[in-house]
Amino acid sequence: MTTVSSVCVFCGSKKGADPAFEAAARDLGARLAERRIRLVYGGGGIGLMGAITDAVIEHGGQVTGIIPDFLMKHEVGHAGVTDLIVVGSMHDRKRAMFERSDGFVVLPGGLGTLDETFEIITWKQLRLHDKPIVVLDVAGYWQSLKQLVETAIHGGFAHPAISGLFTVVDRVEDVIASLESAPEPKEEVLTGHL
Repeated sequence: MTTVSSVCVFCGSKKGADPAFEAAARDLGARLAERRIRLVYGGGGIGLMGAITDAVIEHGGQVTGIIPDFLMKHEVGHAGVTDLIVVGSMHDRKRAMFERSDGFVVLPGGLGTLDETFEIITWKQLRLHDKPIVVLDVAGYWQSLKQLVETAIHGGFAHPAISGLFTVVDRVEDVIASLESAPEPKEEVLTGHL
């Protein structure tokens, strides 16, 4: 069992087309606060980022937002967070979020969310960390991610064990338990491509 006291959530700076996306973000935020798990995220006050943050705050939870200075005006840094850390670059943002988190949750999002997700999964494959990663597949949003990973495996570019680097769940109520019970990565994820 992994002890989780802080979770980094990657998600969109837009709310997306399906109301289920925002509902899931708000539900997860409430659950994190109720379990006293600190939210670590990209610092914005808009889209799903704003929705999950508002829910954590409304339920008495703690939030650390990390945002590059150049995005302060675009993503509108959330003024209500416990800690808002302004960094110099996107790389600094990802590193700071990684260092402050015991695990990662992926909600629906766009290219930025994809970038963060693939980087944290790749870091795990390279044994730079062994923290749990849970993808919340709201309304089937991440089915194409699962298919892309399978394509890499079937195409001979990755060992089948890479699918164990992250867990995909369909329900918000399964996220925290999945974080706490995530399996250790297999040796083959690092050595299988050699």
